[in-house]
Amino acid sequence: MVRLITLAGLLLAFCTLTPHPAQAKGKAKKARKTVVTAGVGDTLSDEARRRYDEFFLEAVVQREKGNSTAAFDLLRYCAELNPHAPEVYFYLAQYYGALKDKDKALANFKRAADLNPDNSTYLETLAQAYVNNGMYDEATAALEKLAATEKGRDDVLSMLVQLYLQKADYDKAISTLGRLELLEGKSERMSYAKCEIYTKQGDMKSAIAEMKSLADQYPNDLNYRGMYGDMLLLGGEERQALDIFGGILAEEPDNSRAQMSMRQYYRQKKDTAAADSMTLCILLNRNTATSTRIYLMRQEIGESEEQGGDSTKILAYFDRMAEMPQEDADMAELQVAYMGLKKMPQDSIRRVLDRILAREPDNAAARLQLVGYAWGKEDYRRVVDLCRAARQYNPDEMAFYYYQGMAYYQMDEYDSALGAFQNGIGVINDESDPAIVSDFYSVMGELLYRKGLKDEAYAAYDSCLQWKDDNIGCLNNYAYYLSVDGRELDKAERMSYKAIKAEPENGTYLDTYAWILFMQGRHAEAKVYIEQAVRNDADSSAVILEHAGDIYAVCGDTAQALEMWRQAARKDPDNKLLARKIRQKKYLKE
Repeated sequence: MVRLITLAGLLLAFCTLTPHPAQAKGKAKKARKTVVTAGVGDTLSDEARRRYDEFFLEAVVQREKGNSTAAFDLLRYCAELNPHAPEVYFYLAQYYGALKDKDKALANFKRAADLNPDNSTYLETLAQAYVNNGMYDEATAALEKLAATEKGRDDVLSMLVQLYLQKADYDKAISTLGRLELLEGKSERMSYAKCEIYTKQGDMKSAIAEMKSLADQYPNDLNYRGMYGDMLLLGGEERQALDIFGGILAEEPDNSRAQMSMRQYYRQKKDTAAADSMTLCILLNRNTATSTRIYLMRQEIGESEEQGGDSTKILAYFDRMAEMPQEDADMAELQVAYMGLKKMPQDSIRRVLDRILAREPDNAAARLQLVGYAWGKEDYRRVVDLCRAARQYNPDEMAFYYYQGMAYYQMDEYDSALGAFQNGIGVINDESDPAIVSDFYSVMGELLYRKGLKDEAYAAYDSCLQWKDDNIGCLNNYAYYLSVDGRELDKAERMSYKAIKAEPENGTYLDTYAWILFMQGRHAEAKVYIEQAVRNDADSSAVILEHAGDIYAVCGDTAQALEMWRQAARKDPDNKLLARKIRQKKYLKE
C-alpha cells in the first residue's frame, strides 16, 4: 500500500534549511533582501545603519570562511546594534542550534519570523524548530500560515497531514488531503491515505465511497477496480466485492491481484480447499511477481508450522513452481531454507542447490552449501570441482580457495593444495576473516615444510600468528618443526606451552612440548610430559612412542625405553634408526 511520508520522514525533511524548489527562482534576490531590509520597528539613523551593515556583512564573510566563533560574536554585536533585524536572529538561531541550545535557537527563529512575517524561509524554519521541540500545535499553525501564502506547496500540505495524524485530528487530515488533491489530482496514493484515515475512524462507508470514486474516475484500470473490491470486502459488502473480482477475472483471467483478493475471501470464510486452489493458481500464474510468491509461501510455511509442520502441501507447491520458468533463484533459495528447517536429506537439498547454480552460477551461498555437503561425504574431488568453478564466478571469495586447498591436501596432492592456498592469499584484504586467513598460512606452512622449504614455511607460520596469535594448531606445528631442526628452542617452548595450556589433554601437543624440553636438555621435565602424552593418546603414534623411548633412555630407564621402542617398531617396521636403538639398547641421534 502506498503511504504518505512518515513522521520520521517529516522530521528529516525539517532538518534542512534549503528552501523549497518553488522558492528557487529569485533566491539570490531574497538572500540580499534579507541582509539589507530592516524589520518591524527599525528606527536606525543613517550612521547606525552603516555601522550595522558593515558588521553584519563581516559576520557573513566570517561565516562563509568557516570562522564560526568570530561570526557568532559579530552577530551578537549586530543584535545590539539593530534589535529589529530579522536576519541576525535567523543566523544566531542556527549557531544556538549547533550548540545544542534548543530554547535559544527556537526563540531566535521565532524572533526572526515575527520581525519579517512574510519571509517563507523564516516561517518554514520556525516550523522545523517547533517540530524538533515537540511543539506540534505551534508547528501546525506555522505551516498553515505558510500554506496560505504559498498555495502551490504540496510538500507543506503533506507535512500538515502528518502533523494532524500525529495529533489524531483525522478530520483536519482528511481536509488537508482534499487540498492536496486540488493540487495533484486524484491518485491511488491519496485515496489510500484517505481510506486508512476513514478506517481508523470506523467510517467504512466513506472509505468505500473514496475508493469507488477512484475506480469510477479510472474505469479501465483493473487495479483500482480491485482496490475498490478489497475495500468492499473489508466493509462486509461481500456480494458486491465478489461481483467486482469476478468481473476482473472474466476480463483478465490471470489477474493476480484479483486472485489474491479471492484467496483472502476464501481464507476469511475458512474454505480451505478453495483457498488452497487459489493459492496454487497465484503461485503458477506467470503474471505473479516473485515478491508476491515469496510472501505467499512464507505465509503458508508459517501457518503449516503452527498447525504441526506437515510438509506435504508446502513441498508440493515448491515442486509445481520448479516446473515453471523462473526469473531468479529466490524461490529455490526459500525452498532450500525450508528443507533445511525440516531436516530433509542432503541429497534432496543438493538437487535444489544444483538448480540454483544452474540459474545463478555466481550464487556463492548455494555453492558453499554444496561444498559443505561434499566435504561431509569426503567427496574431495567434488569439492575441488565446485571450488574451481567458483573461482570463475566468485574470484574474491576466499572460502573457495581454502576448501579447494584442503581437498587437495586430503587427497595427498600437495603441490595442487599449495597452489590453491597461494592463489587464495592474493584475495586477502582488511575485511578478510582473520581465522580463515590464519588457517591459510598455517596449512601453507606445513606444505612448504614438506617440500623442504623451511625458511618459507616458518615465514608462513609467522604470518599465520600475525592474523591470529592463538592458532593452536599452528603453534604446535611451528614449535615442533623448530625443535626437529634444533632452531630457536626457547621460542618453540613458549609456543608449545601455549598450545598445551589451551588443550592440556591433547597427546600430540604434549608430545611436542616433551620433545622440546628433551632438546633443551630438561630430561626429567620431558619425562613428565611424555608420560602424559602416552596416557592421553590411546592409540599413540609411532612418533610419540619413539620419543617416549628416547626420553626414558636418557633418564636411565632402559627397560621402559625398550618397551616403548618395540611398540613404536610394530607401528613403523621400516624405521631403521628405531631398529638400531632396540639392538643397541640406547638412544641414538639420527
